Amino acid sequence: MTASRAVLFDFDGTLADTAPDLAAAVNKLRVKRGLAPLEVRDVRPYASMGARGLLRIGFGMTPDHPDYPMLREEFLDEYSKVLSVETRLFPQMAELLTALAARSIAWGIVTNKAMRFTERIVAALGLNPACVVCGDSTPHLKPHPAPLLLATQKLNLSAERCVYVGDDLRDVQAGHAAGMTTVIAAWGYLGSGEPIESWGADHIIRTPDELLNLLAMA
Repeated sequence: MTASRAVLFDFDGTLADTAPDLAAAVNKLRVKRGLAPLEVRDVRPYASMGARGLLRIGFGMTPDHPDYPMLREEFLDEYSKVLSVETRLFPQMAELLTALAARSIAWGIVTNKAMRFTERIVAALGLNPACVVCGDSTPHLKPHPAPLLLATQKLNLSAERCVYVGDDLRDVQAGHAAGMTTVIAAWGYLGSGEPIESWGADHIIRTPDELLNLLAMA
């Protein structure tokens, strides 16, 4: 049966809690340089921001620093070694995915994370998404709508039939730009900026099972 609707999830901080393994990679570099490890709770707000955010919290380094490219590659190399050690689905997420399948609602992943990392974690978690779109799947990263629009092509659905769930302002911006209903995952990393209520999402949910109620009302 072909799904008539779909739910697309951001990955880090929405579908899966990847912060422990990201923190481990950051801390490997910090210890190597004589710095104390960071607590996972301190890394968590930056975990949806990719290497840019993680190197900022880990070393106070921004992309305009001359050493940034080298440190970024070192970080990515360390992360590739530990990316599925402690990463887990968020509580209730496995049950949500099962419920979506039972209702013939397709689900997929749209993330700024590179495919070489995402596909390995997806396999390690035993997931079977209908589509996976990553940061290197199109020439643009979120908040550009291109990744989300590519997902609609893969699913053969219009954007209006898709819901995008994420934990970052960029997810809301990308979802709106693509013409999708946007949902904030309030259990996620959420960054350290403006309150999530100011992001302009269509809905905010506190637990994954609340999504089923939203879909039932749609």
